[in-house]
Amino acid sequence: MPVARGFLFAGLHSGIKPFKKDLALVVSESPCAAAGALTINKARAAPVVDCARRLPMAGVRAVLINSGNANALTGADGLQDVVELCAATGKVLEVSGETVLMASTGVIGQRLPKAKMIDALPRLKAQLKAAPESAAEAICTTDTNIKIASRPVRIGRKEGRITAICKGSGMIAPQLASTIAVICTDLAITPALLQRALLAAMEGSFNNLTVDNDMSTNDAVLALANGQLGNPEITEVGPEYELFATQLQSLAVELAREVAKDGEGATKLLEVRVVGAPSLPIAADLARSVAGSTLVKAAVFGADPNWGRVLATVGARCGSQRYELDPTEAKVTVQGIVVYDRKPTLDLTTLSPNNGANEGPSGHPNLRARMRSPEVLVEIDLRSGEAASVGWGCDLSYDYVKINADYTSLLVPTADGSVAKDDRLTNYSPKFKVNLVKEALTYISRFADKRVVIKLGRQAMGKDSLRASIVEDVNLLRAVGLVPILVHGESPEGTSRGDSHSKEMMTSGQTNTELVTLLNRTGVQAIGLSGMDASFMKGRRMGEGEFGEVVSVNKDLLEMFLQRNYVPVVSPVGFLDDGSTLPLEPDQVASEIALTARASKLVYLVGGPGFVENDELLGQINTSTLRLKSEQGVFSKNLARKAKWAIAALEGGVERVHVIDARTPHSIIAEFFTDQGIGSLVTHG
Repeated sequence: MPVARGFLFAGLHSGIKPFKKDLALVVSESPCAAAGALTINKARAAPVVDCARRLPMAGVRAVLINSGNANALTGADGLQDVVELCAATGKVLEVSGETVLMASTGVIGQRLPKAKMIDALPRLKAQLKAAPESAAEAICTTDTNIKIASRPVRIGRKEGRITAICKGSGMIAPQLASTIAVICTDLAITPALLQRALLAAMEGSFNNLTVDNDMSTNDAVLALANGQLGNPEITEVGPEYELFATQLQSLAVELAREVAKDGEGATKLLEVRVVGAPSLPIAADLARSVAGSTLVKAAVFGADPNWGRVLATVGARCGSQRYELDPTEAKVTVQGIVVYDRKPTLDLTTLSPNNGANEGPSGHPNLRARMRSPEVLVEIDLRSGEAASVGWGCDLSYDYVKINADYTSLLVPTADGSVAKDDRLTNYSPKFKVNLVKEALTYISRFADKRVVIKLGRQAMGKDSLRASIVEDVNLLRAVGLVPILVHGESPEGTSRGDSHSKEMMTSGQTNTELVTLLNRTGVQAIGLSGMDASFMKGRRMGEGEFGEVVSVNKDLLEMFLQRNYVPVVSPVGFLDDGSTLPLEPDQVASEIALTARASKLVYLVGGPGFVENDELLGQINTSTLRLKSEQGVFSKNLARKAKWAIAALEGGVERVHVIDARTPHSIIAEFFTDQGIGSLVTHG
């Protein structure tokens, strides 16, 4: 990702949190105009108080950010800690401490482990580079992924850049800002105009965002402009200012959506669009209110198109704010389907809770299924004006309660201000523990010495968090007696036609090495295998295609590693009779490996919920039905190919094939060890 000129980033583990990165630094090579949009919470954290008394200002060189400790409600001592840390950072960077800003996030009420943080500053400086990923990771708390955004800004013949890192997952109910973000640009602009553009960008973006209606003590969006683009400084509102402000707003919208999507425990992004309102403030207020309604959020989690909860929320807000609006005159649309239009158009009682289908005259087929998608859109037409706005939130899942019930009860503060996590099962209620163990043991007892082949594609390997969860799942599978084998590789349509065989195999080799390394670091004995290893897999060419097909698998070699308790990690590369190598079709490789190993289970991790027909997940399906639907063109090319090799595996003796959503962390465990399951289960028949 292109980064704004002259900005450097770093992030590392300093000891505030038990393991993860917790200290970030953003540095400009030249002095910056700086601005801030800060929380209005009266219990503002110390770094926010410090920023509020200084911004907007000129000459800023760096921002130090820590996670794991909010430095909130720490009084004068907390504010002094900020001053000393800014001074220490300035000393390491050889600039004045007055040119350093600070932001914090984490547990409230604890003094910062100042000594640890100061000790880490030289290492932090040494790691500075023009890549924001490590800093974006270090500012996260309950986030499940890093958040980075970038926009170009063309001023005259020069193209500038806006680059931002952001964190946010819970305690999100902003006014003036949301969560913590640092926005960097190489444009030259005065501090006053940068402040104006930043506050304007909050409207329609962060200010339209809510996760849990709880305003943070630490919200801060900081903007830095170092002028390294070389454009004449923007000193007044005009075309260049408007262009910059527009791109800044666009970037803020992207980040706000990412925060909502990553809400604590969230499974869906909720977008609420209000139109036909008498004014923009009313439209924005109602959109945010519906997006933040506990009942609406719970309904979205349950895939319940409950228009009654939507209109009840609108009516309550109109009543409390004395808006002259009649909610009964509205039209409500969910996922593109009208559910209320001055009267109900959808009978909620006729919607099946099992499969989402409703063929009756007052319902709509598969509406619930549409609501199970990762993004849910609710549209409300008030028919009372021309104003419109949008609000973003997320659903309310069981995990939200668990995350926040555990957040401090499982965190043990230490004397120096750092925290340790006590996540032992003893911290949970006896009823929870009994049900957890009872349900898991029901499945675990079936798996002793059973073999399972897991096919990983681009979706499963695309994020650090997903790769880490797969490694954990492999460890758990081994712990309960399963014998896992991993196969990785991209589908034929996942690579461009210009990719050469050598490039594909080089990428495959890198992935193999990475997976083996990750597994070995956790104590698992993993071994990488490809067709080049003792002719492990023989293949042959398939016409002019770039992928070949499997001819045979060396059973003796595979069996030797399994008997010695290795986890084979198979790269889909075949050895040809002429001595050359060729990338093989990965889904077939997984199927053939499962047959060769006499596996009980074959798992395909895909970029969707599983086998889907008319927006409805096919939770269980047999080979006869799967073959028929595949021949009828029900599935995408990717799923049709997996259906082909799933059928081949089942007809060859594999007991079950699972097709699971790779985007969900620990999806393998959820499918194997819980009653509900989360993917498609295919059996012979």
